[in-house]
Amino acid sequence: MTEPVAEPVKRGARRVLLGVVLPSVLVLGLIGGGAAYTAVTVGSADRTAPTEVWGPTPEPARSEDPAAALARGKAGTPLSKLLLPLPDGYAFGPDEELYGNDGELGAAAATALMKQAGEGLSGKKRRAFEKEVDKLGIQGIGVRSFADLNNDVVVTVELARMKDKKQIKNTYRLRKEVMDILEFPKGPKVKDRRNAVCYLAPENDSLDKKKRAAALEELFCFAYDSEVFVSVKAAGAKPFDKASVADLVKKQLEHIESPGEYV
Repeated sequence: MTEPVAEPVKRGARRVLLGVVLPSVLVLGLIGGGAAYTAVTVGSADRTAPTEVWGPTPEPARSEDPAAALARGKAGTPLSKLLLPLPDGYAFGPDEELYGNDGELGAAAATALMKQAGEGLSGKKRRAFEKEVDKLGIQGIGVRSFADLNNDVVVTVELARMKDKKQIKNTYRLRKEVMDILEFPKGPKVKDRRNAVCYLAPENDSLDKKKRAAALEELFCFAYDSEVFVSVKAAGAKPFDKASVADLVKKQLEHIESPGEYV
């Protein structure tokens, strides 16, 4: 994700965006890639499937017991320590592909998984796409999913670490540009955080009134810290509390700054 890519996007050429920029943006793994992919599938996808939540995890009591801390999320690696612990009122959510609902991939595995997003591109574009993946210098990706059982909402948080710290900011800038160009509606603001933004998935106009009312709402938030690029995805029945998701983004950023403190 380099600076020269941004210029064609600013000229508003949708063909260039979808043919060149968008494949480059897909490299951000499970959550980031999913958000970008939604931009080109939202017009035809059926998003009426109910949210599935796998087995609620009993909410642990606050204590100094190591077992209680583990119940709020793994913290045995530097990256897992940065992931937001299970917030009060939430249980662990459904599994997210290879990550489970609380896991991570190292550099090699995360890079290989990202490159799979380039399948289907022509040979030349795929080679360019894989070079973009390599440029990121991914050191690891951690994922943790939460389920708000009272409001039927699933929130998934992804943290991606990169060798080149400039790529973290560049990734945020480019992801934001793509969402703006594709006219995703703005979501709630993340309080006191200039390096965070949220977007709503556009409604599927091809659905009839009944199906549109039953369709899930989706919210995508992106943020960055000097350590990591943060992607947060929320999906739930209409209408869910989007401000509470933005608050989780704020708490995630605060936890990255002070990972030793459970919030």
